[in-house]
Amino acid sequence: MFKKPRSTDACWCMSGKPYCECHMEFDKKLEFFRKRHHKVPPRNIIKNEKQLEGMRKSSAINIAVLDYVAEHIKAGISTEEINRMVYEKTTQMGGIPAPLNYEGFPKSVCTSINNEVCHGIPSNDIILADGDIINVDCSTILDGYFSDSSRMFCIGDVDPEMKKLVDVARECVELGLEQVKPWGHLGDVGQAINDHAKANGYSVVREVGGHGIGLEFHETPFVSYVTKKGTDMVMAPGMVFTIEPMVNMGDPDIFIDEDNGWTIYTDDDMPSAQWEIMVRVTEDGHEVMCW
Repeated sequence: MFKKPRSTDACWCMSGKPYCECHMEFDKKLEFFRKRHHKVPPRNIIKNEKQLEGMRKSSAINIAVLDYVAEHIKAGISTEEINRMVYEKTTQMGGIPAPLNYEGFPKSVCTSINNEVCHGIPSNDIILADGDIINVDCSTILDGYFSDSSRMFCIGDVDPEMKKLVDVARECVELGLEQVKPWGHLGDVGQAINDHAKANGYSVVREVGGHGIGLEFHETPFVSYVTKKGTDMVMAPGMVFTIEPMVNMGDPDIFIDEDNGWTIYTDDDMPSAQWEIMVRVTEDGHEVMCW
């Protein structure tokens, strides 16, 4: 626990404002939830305006990189070509690809195709074919601030059932986003997503989810999409996290590639789809920072 500041002390968030004009009421609300045994966010994940502005600038690069990929992705290119696009565009704009060398990950972007749930490693040997669905997951560091988002792409003439999976995965993100409100719970987001996936005959991956982000690539909290409304961490203004459910056409079970230690596949070999956005909890709702 942090020592409670006096009302005239500088606020703990490093905004430069007096505590009474900044986070004093915020702390009272957190204490209200804490006394009722709700999980509340630690202070170190609450972002001040300077940090948020740095994250917005990082996000602007991440968005531009994914826009650039969207303009050039097509059947016949390798996933390594996507990796080069991401590296070159990110560095041209002054950023650093966050995945590159992160815990040994060898590339600047994740490219996950069809039955690959996430963390697909780009390769000259993997060529996009007509009918593929692919998730391109970009993350950027700019001046120490992190951003993260991903998009699905349908290559050529995609089977209608595959296209539906991609569309429903996006709808899941949109419905989850609607639940991001100050003093709600992350479980509100999880249930909205899981309910919609199940209503369409799909399942949601349990072991991999969203995460806090900003000053580090992955911060508290872990964001699950199989949680119940009214449970999990309280969403407080200043929290920033990703919404990125991995929606499987078949069962939710997954396994990790034993050879590369990274790529996650569906256990039943059925397709999986994922979109990712980065969202901030505001005083009256939310701000989508990266998409």
